[in-house]
Amino acid sequence: MTHPDLRPHTRPRAVLAMARKTAQQVLDTDVRARLAALTDIDPNLVLDDLTTPTAHRALADAELLITGWGCPPIDAAALDAAPRLRAVVHTAGTVRHHITAACWERGLTVSSAAVANAVPVAEYTLAMILLANKRVLDTARLYRLERRRTDWNERHPEAGNYRRTVGILSASIIGRRVIDLLRPHDLTVLLHDPYVSDTEARDLGAQPVSLPELFTASDVLSVHTPLLPETRGLVSREFLGRMRTGSTLINTARGAVVDQAALTDEVVSGRLHAILDVTEPEVLPADSPLWDCPGALITPHIAGSKGGELRRLADLALAEVESYALGRPFAHPVRPEHLARLA
Repeated sequence: MTHPDLRPHTRPRAVLAMARKTAQQVLDTDVRARLAALTDIDPNLVLDDLTTPTAHRALADAELLITGWGCPPIDAAALDAAPRLRAVVHTAGTVRHHITAACWERGLTVSSAAVANAVPVAEYTLAMILLANKRVLDTARLYRLERRRTDWNERHPEAGNYRRTVGILSASIIGRRVIDLLRPHDLTVLLHDPYVSDTEARDLGAQPVSLPELFTASDVLSVHTPLLPETRGLVSREFLGRMRTGSTLINTARGAVVDQAALTDEVVSGRLHAILDVTEPEVLPADSPLWDCPGALITPHIAGSKGGELRRLADLALAEVESYALGRPFAHPVRPEHLARLA
């Protein structure tokens, strides 16, 4: 059924480009039907290789690419096969893996669902901050081992979230949302981000601090820094050494932002706790002591959109596709001048 605001001949020609599994998980029957109403698209054709004859036939008159996880790089050769291509709507977060320099040189307009994907990551982070300060993981482990009544106030006199200090490393899309989610709680929120002014930090709801102070003052420190050449290993042995004994590091950003060996030493020693949704490498070696370390909680990169949350990505992408079809600007554009600071 054609969208009521569109005439069939005005619908842009669109093509799906992503891993087939991604298309199955993110684009359900209803989403594909809505795409077919907004665009001239074959909702069953999913390109996971842009070099094949099938891909070249589909790209020849494509004006809009709808991409997702597993989309191949849209390089100069792919663009040569798509002379009419004007825009890309990405159904996930980062576009670094498939939007190449050639895309920006062509002048393509690009949109990303990073804002939608930030929601579950921020929710995961909030939950882990509150659990970490409450010492829930430690208490549950000890209760399971000992199976008896204990005076937990005596055991963990520092536990609780009242007037504790949470540090946020980088006011990324996710970092900002975490700060916002922390507002209702009786916590002091610190922020370090060299691209954010002191006034902006306070407007966000955080106290601006230096990088050393962030590590020194935080009871829980949450990493939201994109992985860039200058941020690789940013959470160094020196900065980890500044953290208070018993404090917790949370990483939902990229594993390589943290010095993994230094963090392992601190957690295995019992001085620090770590909640890691990402590691370096992405799956730790089987013999890593962190697997069995009581001070570490490791999850398999699940903070981002999973299960029913994938529909949020699809809905945002659909809204962007509709905007494009109606000649409106994207609500969530990715601009090349911001790439140096984006994940």
